[in-house]
Amino acid sequence: MDNKSPLRRYFEQFRFVFLTIFLFYMSMILLDYYSVIKENGFSLKPFKTNGANHHDVDNNNNTPITPSIPSLNFTQNNSTTNGVEFNSTEEKQMIPPPPPPPPLIRDNNVNVDELIVTPNSNNKAPPIRNSDPCYGQYIYVHKLPSRFNDDLLKRCRSLLHWGDMCPYLTNLGLGPKIIENAKVLLKDTWYQTNQFSLEVIFHNIMKHYKCLTNDSALASAIFVPYYAGLNVGQYLWGYDDRIRDEAPLALVEWLSNQKEWKRMWGRDHFLIGGRTAYDFRRKSGDFGDWGTKLMFLPEARNMSMLTIETDSYDNDFPIPYPTYFHPSKDLQVSLWQKRMRRMKRPYLFTFAGAPRPNAPYSIRNELIRQCLSSRSCKLLSCYKGKNNKNTCEDPVSIMSVFQRSIFCLEPSGDSYTRRSTFDAILAGCIPVFFHPKSAYEQYRWHLPKDYLSYSVFIPEGDVRENKAIINDTLARISRTRISKMREEVIRLIPRVTYREPRSRLGKVEDAFDIAVKGIIRRVEEIKKEISSSTDNVYYSNE
Repeated sequence: MDNKSPLRRYFEQFRFVFLTIFLFYMSMILLDYYSVIKENGFSLKPFKTNGANHHDVDNNNNTPITPSIPSLNFTQNNSTTNGVEFNSTEEKQMIPPPPPPPPLIRDNNVNVDELIVTPNSNNKAPPIRNSDPCYGQYIYVHKLPSRFNDDLLKRCRSLLHWGDMCPYLTNLGLGPKIIENAKVLLKDTWYQTNQFSLEVIFHNIMKHYKCLTNDSALASAIFVPYYAGLNVGQYLWGYDDRIRDEAPLALVEWLSNQKEWKRMWGRDHFLIGGRTAYDFRRKSGDFGDWGTKLMFLPEARNMSMLTIETDSYDNDFPIPYPTYFHPSKDLQVSLWQKRMRRMKRPYLFTFAGAPRPNAPYSIRNELIRQCLSSRSCKLLSCYKGKNNKNTCEDPVSIMSVFQRSIFCLEPSGDSYTRRSTFDAILAGCIPVFFHPKSAYEQYRWHLPKDYLSYSVFIPEGDVRENKAIINDTLARISRTRISKMREEVIRLIPRVTYREPRSRLGKVEDAFDIAVKGIIRRVEEIKKEISSSTDNVYYSNE
């Protein structure tokens, strides 16, 4: 009688089955090994090889040996209706083997450094998009003769007709640093910046641009560091046109002789104009006419100019006036934005400016009158006081008033635009415009297309004809809309700010970054236009 437990009997049966399978499997492996040695057609692979297809190699001639494929082929027997015939003599491979990989060829004489393409090398191969973070962003800067930039700074006392420009050109063009008790401004980020210093500031930031190249063939755009505004500013009063045009004529002559110019005949070149475009487009040659004819010169018509105000020409692109705020870190930007969100704003609207008694077209006199008649308005008069200082040129005074205001009035002045617009945005104050050319038709790279998302528009004709009462118009705007508009204005702060030139912000894009991206897009559009044209008169392979 079998006294074994059911579990033990089951275990012994399982052991018998396992040993049987193991012996059968080992027999098949030995049979397969014997078949390979005898070069017989019968081969059994216990495992399926992966896609890498590892091959054996004959060490004598480095010829790869392809493993054999099982030669078991089943074909229908023509002599019988249901029979199946095993074909052992005629081997037919159902799946052809993949070709062996080519043998690895090593050249011990290759220098690895020669395979690396750097921006400053003479290798003309274009950078690889996936491996080069600067692909499509390289800028080449012309090394102009010093008369076009540095020598102008040495004559800083004569650059402005009404004052000394030298203090404003310190600190790389930012001007004197403002020492303040941090009640109004953040420490170490505010400077007494002049509105005509943009050319110097932009050039110094460009010197630290992350994607500079000494190889113009890699450049997406070419920068011409000519201080056009500083140059013309010293000759606007009391000089004839010959003197005003001397430097512009010399500049285009120098540029036209450079190999970089001949590639696209200047259409990939750009420069900065730290004044309004009107100052660089003198139409007449009569003595006494304003400005130079720089942008009317044939060569300059191909270049793009970034100015603080455009005059509706295809190659003029306005960028923001320089403000007093120049951060060097992302944290400084976010801290300032948070402060502007928390500000208490007791004034409904503010106007900082002076009347224009000799300008009948100006609405400034009416705005001042309406502001004085409203308890909700704060007027900051721009007059020189006892210490011979203009209150509107003091960043602390300006920002102190703007920070406490909901709306800031921004009418036209001597031209359509004002630096005050960007001071207002910097303070989180919603700008109120009276003419489309004061912002909407100007700063399209930097400001939203939906202008009502960040500003209020009141036609200046309505003000001039007493059809619009500023206080009543602004008081009707709901708190919800004001909150959304202010948040949009605060979001725009970095976009209208020029960073400290020696710094590089992290994720924050400032006015410089946006301007460079804009000009690169502009050049790309020109290249597409040229490539699609049958008459490429603006392109050269030289």
